[in-house]
Amino acid sequence: MTAVVLNSTITCPACGHRKDETMPTEACAWFYECEHCKALLRPKPGDCCVYCSYGTNTCPPMQQSGCCGF
Repeated sequence: MTAVVLNSTITCPACGHRKDETMPTEACAWFYECEHCKALLRPKPGDCCVYCSYGTNTCPPMQQSGCCGF
């Protein structure tokens, strides 16, 4: 079994700003505010969270089971 990666670099689609973040382990992040341009990011259709849409790693629930409970 592969270890869950808790860090992800999230990239703002509006301005391209990148930031390393630690993902929550027990919930999906439905919103994320870019610290550079203040854009409010939401998941793309079909994704469970902003990390699955804009991060370098998918959220922990998706890494563990391929499903986040939706």
